Amino acid sequence: MNFSQSIWYDDIAQQVMVIDQRKLPFIEESIALTTLDETCYAIKDMIVRGAPLIGVTAAYGMYIAAKTRVNLTVAYHQLLDTRPTAINLKWALDIQMELARVTNENNLTESLLANAHKIREEDIEMGSQIGDHGLKLIKAIYAKTNQPVNILTHCNAGWLATVKWGTATAPIYKAHQADIPLHVWVDETRPRNQGANLTAWELNKAGIPFHVITDNAGGHLMQHGKVDMVLVGSDRTTAAGDVCNKIGTYLKALAAHANNIPFYAALPVSTIDWTIKDGLKEIPIEERNAEEVTHLNTFEKSQIRKSLIMLKNTPVANYAFDVTPAQYVTGIITEKGICEASEEGLRKLYY
Repeated sequence: MNFSQSIWYDDIAQQVMVIDQRKLPFIEESIALTTLDETCYAIKDMIVRGAPLIGVTAAYGMYIAAKTRVNLTVAYHQLLDTRPTAINLKWALDIQMELARVTNENNLTESLLANAHKIREEDIEMGSQIGDHGLKLIKAIYAKTNQPVNILTHCNAGWLATVKWGTATAPIYKAHQADIPLHVWVDETRPRNQGANLTAWELNKAGIPFHVITDNAGGHLMQHGKVDMVLVGSDRTTAAGDVCNKIGTYLKALAAHANNIPFYAALPVSTIDWTIKDGLKEIPIEERNAEEVTHLNTFEKSQIRKSLIMLKNTPVANYAFDVTPAQYVTGIITEKGICEASEEGLRKLYY
């Protein structure tokens, strides 16, 4: 299969289709979402993942609920409970619920579908615009060094985490299209290995040079001048500029700060939670299943197998996200431009 987008609507089958990201990079497979329960499972079990894509999937989930005659208030809360940290989920659900309140019941299903399509198209445009703004930063580094630009990423903030362009990888794709020489250090991103499995898969498809590194190697590379900038995504950003992202992001920000390396978070405006200012106190941090830590997916004889890598029943604490305080964030890249990580910077950019 030659995938180019992470979620789409099959007009012939009249079904919402997504890539099953749990099976990447070993098996490239798409599945249909036909019920509310299937959609909730897809988000919770990370068949789809990444804050923007979760939001788009949830928007389609509300359409699927209406189509299958599920009460929309019930559907709203069931979808909202799937992933507590990513704010795009609530953002998309709120948009669909507001539409449902003002729409005639006879047109409700068609209206929710049309609006989900709109949210999806806006996500594609958002990624492209983030890429254009971030490209300026990469161009500036290249103009100064005239050497391939070395970018470190954490987790997967590529097109698999959105619909098409991605957030943190969008500037990388734009720079590659502009023939700027690049090299990407890809954090493996334990415990689910989104970097090793997804970002590496994406970059390989795009023909962009990269190396997968262990999560603990980033600081060493920064100390030895092998990283020009750090680019990450965000699952929720506070009004004050604190960035909540995949666990381990905070450590990369500290290492970047210590070595005078710019650290940027790329995100759509929909990822900003204007209702909170203190990320450490107010953002709920999801704790996930211990099996993500105790097991690894391996690929043997054309099958994906789950392999135990420590003693059975080992106690595990599996925090999925951490918060990087704004003071360690050089800037925030959005579809509206680049700003400093502060309430003043974000509001000036937004308004």
